[in-house]
Amino acid sequence: MKHNVQQQIIFDLDDTLIYCNKYFDLILGQFADIVSEWFNKYQLPIKEIRDKQIEIDVAGVQQVGFASRHFPESLIDTYRYFCQQFGERYDELKERQLMKLGLSVYEQSIEPYPGMVETLDFLQSQRHELYLYTGGETVIQQRKIEQMKLADYFQDRIFIRQHKNIEALEEILTSHPFNRPNTWMIGNSLRTDISPALSAGIHAIHINHPDEWTYNIIEIPPRNDSYLYTVVSLEEVPAIITNTGQTRSSNKLSHRSR
Repeated sequence: MKHNVQQQIIFDLDDTLIYCNKYFDLILGQFADIVSEWFNKYQLPIKEIRDKQIEIDVAGVQQVGFASRHFPESLIDTYRYFCQQFGERYDELKERQLMKLGLSVYEQSIEPYPGMVETLDFLQSQRHELYLYTGGETVIQQRKIEQMKLADYFQDRIFIRQHKNIEALEEILTSHPFNRPNTWMIGNSLRTDISPALSAGIHAIHINHPDEWTYNIIEIPPRNDSYLYTVVSLEEVPAIITNTGQTRSSNKLSHRSR
């Protein structure tokens, strides 16, 4: 008879359990249209505006982490870049407009990914220990957590960090009684979820979204000491956790019987 092995499962929040990037894309579409109109006499392509914003945004996140003001500031910095390119003066009213537009992304309604409740319900019913680890500012992330009633699943096992990297994950793993061979990281970001998890010697499930933010995409070198699965939906996670746990349990039982 197969038995489930209790696992410690760490979930990312944004674009793993709830939608996030689509709201940034919505704001960026509006931003590119506005800037294109401001510089219409120069026939500035939308793609060039988007590419420059991505470049500025990614560079800034690497320095300051997931600070809420960074995103609207990246819009202003992109606008200023094109002002310099075309010899135009900065316009304070336009910059205030961009700041307001950028901050509006944090006012969007919260929407769970398909299967969020079912996935968490199932894993909780199987007596797995669930953790939440998210990047951002406490006030903003806590609002999302409260609206989605996620404390019902994670209780006090919730970690919010402005920088999400190997150092932050190691601090979490060493400050709580994690059994790394039975610990998983579930997330959409190869950079901030998957790579740190594998470096820390825990397993990972990468939820691969087709239109992922450039910052999240990096190469992951092969490793032999951790499981790594790639899926396209959150709903695939429970079967992997269950099947992998049962396989490892069977292997242990077989080994002991020899």
